[in-house]
Amino acid sequence: QVQLVESGGGLVQAGDSLRLSCAVSGRTFSWYTMGWFRQAPGKERDFVAAIRWNGDSTNYADSVKGRFTISKDNAKNTMYLQVNSLKPEDTAVYYCAVGFTGLRSAVTSSEYAYWGQGTQVTVSS
Repeated sequence: QVQLVESGGGLVQAGDSLRLSCAVSGRTFSWYTMGWFRQAPGKERDFVAAIRWNGDSTNYADSVKGRFTISKDNAKNTMYLQVNSLKPEDTAVYYCAVGFTGLRSAVTSSEYAYWGQGTQVTVSS
């Protein structure tokens, strides 16, 4: 089994930055993709970013390109999402996930096998 725990969310003002973390424990894999998704109230869970197991390739939703950066530290079993220039429309619960798929299909939530409980990000205007 795999456990994912997100942290780093909070209430911030527009233009502020946060760094979200996703700590992974439990079973290990030699090949996988990790992703960030977000879900605003009353909306579907949307893809934000994904990264290959070795960190050599990433994929971003158009809405966050240039503002968000995904990274991972394998030594710490932790994935990060640096979120800059936050906007009110970024307000959502942010989830991390682990899946066994390529980056192109990593935009689909059904491709992921394990999920964290989420961390709330609220951006005030």
